[in-house]
Formats: sequence, C-alpha cells, structure tokens
Amino acid sequence: MTSSADTNDTTDTDPRPVLLEVRDAVVHYGRIQALHGVSLTVHQGELVTLLGSNGAGKTTMMRAISGLRPLTSGSVWFDGQDITKVKAHRRVTDGLIQAPEGRGVFPGMTVVDNLEMGCYGRKFPSKAEHKERFDWVMETFPRLAERRSQVGGTLSGGEQQMLAIGRALMARPKVLLLDEPSMGLAPMIISQIFKIISEINKQGTTVLLVEQNAQQALSRSDRAYILETGSVTRAGVARDLLADDSIRAAYLGVA
Repeated sequence: MTSSADTNDTTDTDPRPVLLEVRDAVVHYGRIQALHGVSLTVHQGELVTLLGSNGAGKTTMMRAISGLRPLTSGSVWFDGQDITKVKAHRRVTDGLIQAPEGRGVFPGMTVVDNLEMGCYGRKFPSKAEHKERFDWVMETFPRLAERRSQVGGTLSGGEQQMLAIGRALMARPKVLLLDEPSMGLAPMIISQIFKIISEINKQGTTVLLVEQNAQQALSRSDRAYILETGSVTRAGVARDLLADDSIRAAYLGVA
C-alpha cells in the first residue's frame, strides 16, 4: 500500500510496508471538532509516538483507530485494507490491539485469567503455540510471573500497566496501540515500562505509542508526530524532535 498521508513528514522514507495509516481523520463530539484532518503512518517493525499534552486529541485518535469513535471524515487503513467502517471487535481479530488508557484490568480476576482474556477472539492454532505465547509474556514480565495467582485489583499501578500490556500481547498484535502507559506512575516505574516497550518492539512487535512523556517516548521511538489541539504540527525522526529547542521548551521545560 502506498501512503498518501500528508503530515509534512519528509523524513518518512522507511522502505518497510505500511501496516497502519490514518488519512485526514476528522472527529467531532457534537459541535466540537476534536481532530482536524490528522494523518499518520506506521511501518512494519516501527515504534512511532504520537506526542501531545492533555486535550490535544491523542486518545480520540486512538479510539478512532480502534473503531471506538467514528470518523466524521477521513479513513483508517490497516495491513493494506480500508477498515474505516469495520467494527472494533473485527479490528481486534485482525490484529489491531490496544492497551487502553487507565489499564482496564479485571480487578477480581487473577493475573493469569487477565492474560487469557487477551486471547478472546484471537484463537491459537494449537495448544503448543498458546503455551509458547503465554510463556513469552511471563518471561517479558517476570513481575507478573511472580504474582500469577494474585487478583488484578491488588496489583500496584506499574504492575497493572504491565498486565494491560501483557494482555494485549497475548492477542498477538500486528500493531500494538499503547495509550498513555506512563500515566500515574512513579518515575522509576515509568523508566521500567518504557524499557519493556522498547524491548517488545525490538523483538518484532510494531507499536504506536500515545504519550505526553516526551523524554521517554522520543528517546525510544523511530519517528514521532506532535499533536496540538487536534492537528499534527510537527512530524519527523524522534531523536531530531527530541533535540529541537521548541519541543524541549514545550514538553521538557528546557529553555
């Protein structure tokens, strides 16, 4: 599929196929326009960040990509197909998987049962492949392995975030959508979460990350888009944006 997104991102020369593309997305909440023609692309194997402050439209974009919020106009393409009208649960079965803002763990279910819920709608070809995936998630999150019989509601905030990501990974995503994984976490835990996200990406999972923690997100991403009041204002190589004085002043408090 050839990308037609116009985000002023002249640095996007990645030869790998585009797995996810949003074209000119417009979203309204009643009379309020939340997204103003937003476009972005995510190539196979990339870690791409959508960076913005509170109220910029980041979660609205994630909900539109996931099929939880209809577009007023524009389109969403996934793995070469126009999925704009495809229901949310079908997007999940096709491999577009989200770990939502606020984690959304099942508080009365054990860690193991929460993880198994990630398989709903994404059945494994064999028990052996299911076990292999489960074991990989446990190896990726050793803290969860230690607490496998503990119910989700008794985990710490960082552990719940690990559980939410692990549950999403159990669905074998083609593209993993992460919405504000650092929200409400202590700095030491945030660093640990981002290290895990980076490792997951290096192992082959394509990731679209929505964040407002610029330092952690940009230092670990391939490319990034800056979203302000529902519009993409900057796009490019993440390390270049991290070094940009205007970005550092706006998001890192560095003059």
